[in-house]
Formats: sequence, C-alpha cells, structure tokens
Amino acid sequence: MGVITSISAQSKDKTRCNVYVDGKFSCALTVLAVMQHRVKVGMQVDDALLAAIQLASDKDEALSKAVNYVSATQKTKKQVRDYLKKKGYLPVVINHVLEKMTDYRFLDDGAYATAYCGYASKKKGKRLIRMELRAKGVTDEDMTEALDSVDEEQEKKTALTLLQKYMRGKTADRETLQKGFRHLLSKGFDYDTARSALSDLAELEDWEG
Repeated sequence: MGVITSISAQSKDKTRCNVYVDGKFSCALTVLAVMQHRVKVGMQVDDALLAAIQLASDKDEALSKAVNYVSATQKTKKQVRDYLKKKGYLPVVINHVLEKMTDYRFLDDGAYATAYCGYASKKKGKRLIRMELRAKGVTDEDMTEALDSVDEEQEKKTALTLLQKYMRGKTADRETLQKGFRHLLSKGFDYDTARSALSDLAELEDWEG
C-alpha cells in the first residue's frame, strides 16, 4: 500500500496527469479518470487499484482517439484495431473500444462496404474491390451483399469509360487493344466485362483509334 503524494498535469497534454506514489512516478491518467475515480493527494492505493484505474483511463483515452480517427472518414473495425495497436493499447482496451463504437454505430462494416462499393465501382471492377475490402477486414458476407448492390450495367459502363481513356490518342491495332484488355483486368474487371468493353468500343461510331 502506498500514498499518492502528487498529481500534476502533463506539460504536453493537459488532458493527462502524472500520478506520484510515495514521491515516485507511478502512472499517467486522463483528467477524466482522475475525477471519476476521485484520485487525490493523500489517497492510499495499492498496485491492483492503480492498475484498475489505469485500465479505465486507457479505455476512455483510446475511445476518444478512435472516435477522432473515424470522424473524418468512415473506417472498418480492422482499421480502427490496427490504429489502436500502433498507439500501443492492450487488446482488452482495443476490444472495449470496438464494442463501444459498434454499439454507438460509429463502426458498421456492412455500411462501410456498401459506401465503398458505391464510389469505387466508378473506377474499378468488382474483383479488385473485393480484394481491397478483404484487406480492410470486411467479412465475406458483408462484401457479397455490398458488391451485389453494384449494377452490372454500371460496371460495364465504367469499364468502357476506362478503356476509352486508355485508348485515347492510341492506334487501335491488335497489340494496343490487348494491352487495353489487360489494363481492364488489372483494374479488377472480369474477362467477360473486359471483352464487352472492347466490343462496345468497336461499335462506337465516333471513337477514333
């Protein structure tokens, strides 16, 4: 058992305090945790109590940082988890934050996947979008549901637009068209969609090779 002998605000972060026990630095807590747990000079504490308060402090701080992280753009659970890992938070803290943010609807991988497909489908194919969503930690179920919302005709239109852009100023010889075909594959379109784009391009009367 020890006694808290001093509590001082950190010079670089006024939302955090340094706590000293028996004249020695013990831990850093958020100001909110200090108030919530009524931490004050003269208070008797042991390692278990300080650890519990420290954990509560870390949870509050991590939640605040995670909310700020997703405030600018929507994120997946995996992205938030990776962000908090880099900040050095323990798994128990990260799991707490993810649970809270999911309950508060700050995190919704299904909604994220649908929104991502909405704008990504304007510049790439479903195959590439699926790979990107998987890398972001979206489940197969959420990916499939989101990708099903992408209109097939819209995907063909996007492929044609990208092919037109690629072929602009180029001669429509066999080698260049094959390169254009491979370009569409690299953008995540399947073979049928890429072939359809080549066929549609050939039928456009105002297209110049």
